[in-house]
Formats: sequence, C-alpha cells, structure tokens
Amino acid sequence: MASSITGPIPLPESRFDLNTYWGRVRHCAEISDPTMLLTTSSDLNRAKDIISKYRHGELKHTTPEFWRAKKQLDSTVHPDTGETVLLPFRMSSCVLSNLVVTVGMLTPGLGTAGTVFWQWANQSLNVAVNSANANKSHPMSTTQLVTNYAAAVTASCGVALGLNNLVPKLKNIQPHTRLILGRLVPFAAVVSAGIVNVFLMRGNEIQKGISVFDEHGEEVGKSKKAAFFAVGETALSRVINATPTMVIPPLILVRLQRGFLKNKSMGFQTMVNLGLIATTMFSALPFALAIFPQKQAIQLKSLEDDLHGKKDKNGKEIETVYFNRGI
Repeated sequence: MASSITGPIPLPESRFDLNTYWGRVRHCAEISDPTMLLTTSSDLNRAKDIISKYRHGELKHTTPEFWRAKKQLDSTVHPDTGETVLLPFRMSSCVLSNLVVTVGMLTPGLGTAGTVFWQWANQSLNVAVNSANANKSHPMSTTQLVTNYAAAVTASCGVALGLNNLVPKLKNIQPHTRLILGRLVPFAAVVSAGIVNVFLMRGNEIQKGISVFDEHGEEVGKSKKAAFFAVGETALSRVINATPTMVIPPLILVRLQRGFLKNKSMGFQTMVNLGLIATTMFSALPFALAIFPQKQAIQLKSLEDDLHGKKDKNGKEIETVYFNRGI
C-alpha cells in the first residue's frame, strides 16, 4: 500500500468519504480493480516517487496522477514491507482468484471428493491471501497458522458433507425446495469456516483487548469489549460478503435450468454459471465489503469501568473513542 512510503506528511486514506456507505463502496471497488494487475515495475517505481514527493511536501496538492499512484500501490504493495505481493494474492486479484474456487464450489452435482477438494481449495486460498497480506509487525506463528488452517478446512468440509447427507433425507419438503437447499450448502460451509477463522485468528484480541483512541489519535487504553465488538462484526461481515456470490447465482441457475437451460449441455450450463458468478462478484462485492467501516466509533461509557472518566490532552472528558475493526 501507499502507506509503506515513509514521510512526515500523512497520506489521505481515500479520495472518497469513508464515513458514508457510498464512499466506502467506491473505495472498495477501487482497491479491488483487476486492471491494476497490469501494473508494471516501472509503474510502481513511478508511483512510489509521486507518493514520496507528497509525503515530503514537494507535491503540495492531490492530483489525478497522485490518486492513480496511490491506487496502484494500495492494490499491489504490502503496507509494512513495501514489497510487491505475489500476484494471485493481491487485492487487485481478489475477484479473479476467488472466482475459480467459487465456481468449483457452486458446481451442481459435486460428489464427496469434489466437495472436499473445492472446500479445501477455498480455505487454502484464504490462508494464502491472509498470510501474504498479514500485519508483519505481529507475525503469526507456524502453530497458529496450521491450527487456523486445519480448523477452517475441518469446519467447511464437515458442514458441506453433513448438509449434503442431510438435505436428501428431508422428506417433508417439496423437491424444488430440497433442490434449492442443496445448492446453498456451499454457502453454509463457507460461512461456518469464515466465522471459525475469524475467532481463531483474533482470539488474542478478545483475551487481551484492543487499543481505543480519542479524536486526536491518542491511545486511551485497551478494551476487551471493543475487541469482542470488532471481532464479532468482522465475523458478521464474512457472512455478508459471502452472501451475494454464494446465494444469488445458485438461485438464478435453478430457475434457468427449469427454462432457458433445460436440455442444454453441461458445458453450456457451466459457462452460464461462470457468467452469473463473475457478474455477481464484480457488481455486488464492493457493496457487501462496504457495509462496515474500518474505523469504528463507540461510547466510552459502554466499555470497561477503568476507562470511564478519561480525559484527552486538552483536559476534556472523553465521550467517544475509536478503534480499527480489522478485516
């Protein structure tokens, strides 16, 4: 990200107002723009030079050239190390990388082996992306990484296989309803694994608390209640983010198979399924990602008692504090 370029002058977070939902939608669409995959080494060097000039006061105002440079860095470079993230795991490759495994998971008629393979592939991609973009100041241990990976794979495969066995046994529902429930099994598996992943990865935050800050950016203290709120909201965001891609295409495909796709070849149906998933991911994902802002505000009185009555550097009693929700 552009924040990896050092300098005394802080960078603006975004060209859009992140306090508004629409501003966050536009910001999410920009950082996941797949055209940024075409960024070359010379483009990155030029972008770093532009951002460096801004951070050192040589570039006085933000310009279209500045915003493009920031976009290139935000979607390509690690914020801590300044190194280029491996292409499949960049923010700009998010949709394309996930498209492959999502199409696999949502393929109708997967057997046990196919279900296990695609759930494993999805969780492997998640771990790779999380590792490539992780905060390098607090690296995850190998034990934590293996534990998290094993738990996520176990949860996703367990839920998928369990529901695949359960749905056909539901005798008191209409066949069409049973078909729809069967198509939504991958959604349940991905959501379950996502929630397990979040609480395992961020369990230390709930146990030890996270930093909360006043309006001046000064740390007020650590809060376990704020941590639980942040982790819980992140887990909910995983559900919301997965919903458009994992729910809308399967439901549309079921309807198409009763009409337009009836008697069509499996290859043609697969291409239609691919188109549905790609369209949904590109159009709906920024709206889902933008539901919750990264920087959250919370009333100090709703947190731990030892934080109550704290004052800022001007001697004014603090009423509202802020924390980073995380991803």
